Amino acid sequence: MMTNLLSIQEAVDNFKKLIEDSIRVGGIFAKEAMIRSSKPINQIHEAVKSSLINTGIERFRIYPPLGASSPEMMLAGFIKQKYQDVCVAPKGYIPTTEILLDGLLLEERDHYGKLYTERVLAVNVRSQISSLAKNFDTLYERTIAEAQNLHVRCPKMVLGEVYMIPVHEYDKHKAPKKQVAWHGTMSPIENYIKAFSAINMRTGSTDSHYKYERICLLIVDFKKIVPQIYNTDEELKADGLLPARSTATIAHLNYSSFISELMSIYIARFPANTFN
Repeated sequence: MMTNLLSIQEAVDNFKKLIEDSIRVGGIFAKEAMIRSSKPINQIHEAVKSSLINTGIERFRIYPPLGASSPEMMLAGFIKQKYQDVCVAPKGYIPTTEILLDGLLLEERDHYGKLYTERVLAVNVRSQISSLAKNFDTLYERTIAEAQNLHVRCPKMVLGEVYMIPVHEYDKHKAPKKQVAWHGTMSPIENYIKAFSAINMRTGSTDSHYKYERICLLIVDFKKIVPQIYNTDEELKADGLLPARSTATIAHLNYSSFISELMSIYIARFPANTFN
């Protein structure tokens, strides 16, 4: 049975419903359990897979398959082997087991091999819906490390990242009372835009390893009945989320151009390989 494609709007709608229904039913503990289950963030995974399929990529090349959370590809970098959230397997290449010869993985077995791994298009998906200011440094360092790990070993590899943040965090003091509410203070949107812009748009294989070929900073206002996804600077400024004269821009951080720009970079880097 073929699983239906999911738009990014449908994905954030589902995310909101899962989180808020869990709060109303079981309060803060149910919300935390829901987050640990990965059901909400898996909605975003499905939207990314759907967007890739909409570009013409054959479904069987996507791991995990649409509608499933496994199997994931575990790709070997310089520091570690790690499961990737969404991968597209290259056409015309066969995984070849390889024994790693350097880095922390010295003498470890890589079941794909460098030639194959470097031609995989990988997109990881994360969300941070609480403590955005408090945990930012740690989460940002982790994001940088993921790209560096793979690019040091496979400098031509095309990596994407979808990082979702809310305009308003859910109120942790109301959740134990099974009430859905939001903090009055807005998330540090401008800081996030500037930070992620600094590690975005890696244009060539010799560019900084810590950068991603394309990042989507998915800024969502879950406070609205239909959650709003921000795709332009004008939308952010109109709602007071960016100062009118701010130099920060989401022109290359929005979801609407995320997949198309990621694919353009891949095709330019690997013109002989297509996914369909």
